[in-house]
Order: sequence, then structure tokens, then C-alpha cells
Amino acid sequence: MRASAFSVGLIGLEGQLVEVEAALGGGLPRTVLVGLPDTALYEARDRVKAAIQGCRLKWPDQLVTINLTPASLPKSGTHYDLSIAGAVLAALHVVPPESVLTTVLLGELGLDGRVRAVRGVLPGLLAAVEAGMTRAVVPASQLREASLVEGLAVWGIDTLPDLVEVLQGRPVHPTLTPRADEPPADAIGQPDLADVAGQTEARFALEVAAAGRHHLFLHGAPGVGKSMLASRLPTILPDLSPAEALEVSAIHSLAGILDGDLVTRPPFADPLHNASMSSLVGGGPRIARPGSVSLAHRGVLFLDEAPEFPKNVIEALRTPLETGWVTIARSQVTCRFPARFQLVLAANPCQCGNFGVVGLHCKCAPMAVRHYQDRISGPIIDRIDLQQHLVPLRNANLKASLSRAESSAVVAGRVAEARERQGRRLAPLGFQVNGEVPGSVLRHHLPPPGGGELIDLALVRGQLSARGVDKVLRVAWTLADLGGRDAVEVAHVRAALAMRRGEGAEVAA
Repeated sequence: MRASAFSVGLIGLEGQLVEVEAALGGGLPRTVLVGLPDTALYEARDRVKAAIQGCRLKWPDQLVTINLTPASLPKSGTHYDLSIAGAVLAALHVVPPESVLTTVLLGELGLDGRVRAVRGVLPGLLAAVEAGMTRAVVPASQLREASLVEGLAVWGIDTLPDLVEVLQGRPVHPTLTPRADEPPADAIGQPDLADVAGQTEARFALEVAAAGRHHLFLHGAPGVGKSMLASRLPTILPDLSPAEALEVSAIHSLAGILDGDLVTRPPFADPLHNASMSSLVGGGPRIARPGSVSLAHRGVLFLDEAPEFPKNVIEALRTPLETGWVTIARSQVTCRFPARFQLVLAANPCQCGNFGVVGLHCKCAPMAVRHYQDRISGPIIDRIDLQQHLVPLRNANLKASLSRAESSAVVAGRVAEARERQGRRLAPLGFQVNGEVPGSVLRHHLPPPGGGELIDLALVRGQLSARGVDKVLRVAWTLADLGGRDAVEVAHVRAALAMRRGEGAEVAA
């Protein structure tokens, strides 16, 4: 007797349909699992057997061979439990064998037959739809997440007997009904740009970074507001587009942090400075999982106290900053995760934080100051579009700024208008924001900017690299968009050069 059920194998965000074959034959009663399973999956043979017997269903009293096809694809995770149980029950004709041929089964089984949540339901079901599947069974707790996939009839189950009912044509849970609109969250206590006192130039740099999706480096003495500014960057960013929201939600599902609803706001990731390489860029012993750079995809990656991060961890950001992707190679498989994030670095001037601060004495030796600042290498700094130095506030400035600070909603309105101008200009070229436009497109497919002699002079003086020229042009276009201009003017280029060098600038509209 033989029957097949279907699950999905995930390599990164790419899913492939996996056929789970169960064959019953002669020989001593035992269970054999083949098809490149990992340890968690290999243990499924005992877990599924105990679950089936715990629900007073029959387990074969003969040799059971379970094969996961394609056999060359490494397989990992506990989400195969439900498909293994479905294949065995179909081979015993407890459920109709044909019922599992068009149904994708995802879920982990407890020893008492309970169905538990698993990682990667959303990307798994997206891959199932592409493969032509029309039905799916998932844990009831993840039914809302599964409902984000169109073109698939989804049922949620709590126990293994529920699976039997569904496959026999008596679903115990209807397909998910539309969720009711939830009341808006209380705005009191939420981060807002109005909380930042003073720092007019830094606020403007944050607005420019948000408008063009530019990378930003904030440096200054402790307590001047670097972390506060960075944490408020997501509050002035526009909502994700439907395609972006689905992509970000799939990554979060794979990481096991999706709460069931579509992620519509840009994510914010702020790993601690003791983060390992694998936690930042992704990794794992067999099949890699997404790291912070991918969890921040289409959002903000904030590295506070950036010089305190291990140097190799910071250097690992070079490739994703340029390409928007992270590729992690393993002996059996290579995973690829999207990582088009907006980087914000924050750093003190030295170990004690007082170097160069008026009225404070630095305790660090000159070589220690230089060594501390050199922990962020030149190639990483060269990939940063904007640098902003923050200075401590004085009493008079603090009192004056509290009454006129703009809120996130006001700044977000200007950012949205600038993004709209970028969208109209860049849509025919296949891009959305200035920060992602390649240099060749900037030079050959957009109107020539004014202020070219300023850029040439900076190149001659060694103040700009070839990459830096493209960075300046991108920022200049963003400044033009914020000012409502259709072309880059000399003032925009001058301001972009100043902001790249960390001198601060405010360009007039």
C-alpha cells in the first residue's frame, strides 16, 4: 500500500513542493525516513507515530518507508509532521488517498495530537500556489497568516482528528472570514519626531534620508539624541506597497515573528553590539535563516554604538548595501535573502564620548581616539550617503525648540510628496526612490544636474570617490524633490556635498 501527501521545502524564501510518500510493506514493524532530513525532521517518525496512536488512530504494524521527494533537496524543520501523518493515514485508507494529492499540509504535531505553529507558512503557501496547489491545511493559530495568500482554500486545524475530518470532506473550521477593523492604537506614548528637542540640522538630515531612502551616519557626544532620531525614522516613512508588504511579511514568517497580519509599515531592526555574524546577516547550521539585515528589508537597520560591533560584522554589510541581497553558502545548499534596508549608524567620538565636546575633558589617548574611529572602515563610510554631527544643546536652545518642533505626521507629509515626485520620474526607468538608482541611470537617463563643477572640484581634491559622486547626485535629486523642483540645481549639489561630508546643510525650496 502506498500514498502521497504534499508539503513545501524552503531554501531561503524560495519554496519547492515536496512529495511525502508513505509505503507499507512486509518486515519487522519499524519506520524508515529517507530524503535528506535534518535531525528535527528525522525525529518526526517517532513524533508522528506517537501522535497518531495518542489520538486512537491506527499506526501500521509493519515496515513503513517514508520518502521525501526530491531526495536531492535538503529538508529542515518540523512543518513536515502533518504531511507525513497525512500520507500514512492515506496509505491505511483512513482518509481518501486522493484527498491529499491536491492539499498542502503544514504543521508540527505534539505527542497528544495537537497541531502547533511552524515557521514559514506564508512563503510556503506562496510557493504552493505557484506549483498549482489549490488547498492547504495549516495550524488554526496561523489561519490569519495563511489567509494572506490568494488563490488558495485554507483550513485551520487544532488536532490530528481535525485533519482526518478535513480530508474526509467534513472540515471542522471554515475558511477564514474577513477580519474586523481594529480600533487604532492609542497614539500617546508612541515615538514621534516632536519628542526630539532642537537638532534642526539632524532632523533635516533624517527627513532627506527618509525621502530618498538614503543611508545615514549620526555621530556626536552621548545623550545628544542619536538613538532617539534613529528610532523615529520609521515614523516618517511611507507605508509599504502591497508587493513590498507581502515580501516583508514572508521574511518575518520565515523568522517566526509574524503575528498573522500583513506587515504594512517599514520594519525597524536594532541588534545589540554583541550581535554575531549569523544573527546580523543570517545563517544556521544547515539551512540558513534570515538575519537582522533581512528582517529590516524595506525598513531601517539601526546599529547603535557602531564602533562597538565586531569589525567583521560591520564589514559584512558591504555587499547588501550595494546589491540589496544576502547570499549564504552552505555545503549542501545556498540561500538568498532580500536585504534592501536603510542603514543608520550611530557613534560616539571616542570611547569615553567626550572627544571634541566643548566644556568636557576627554580621557582617551590620541591613538585610542583614532583607533576607535577607525573601527568603521573607509569602504563602509563611503557607502553612507549622509553624515550628521550632533552637538549638545544649551538651555536656551532647548527651551526654544520645545515649542516649535514638528511632529512626525508633518514631516511624513513632505516625505510622501517627495516620494510621489520620485515615483513619477523613476517609474519609467523601473525604480521607486533615488537611493536605489544606479549611477549609469543617473548619468545617462535623467536630466543633467547643475553644479557639475562642484563635483569635479571635490573629485580633484580627493573629497569624493567615484561611488561618492553617485551618492551626491542621489541626495541632490532628493533635495530637489523636497523642494518641489524638476531639476537639480547648484544649491542642491552644494548642500548634498556638505551633507555627505558631515558639515550639515539646509537647502531652500
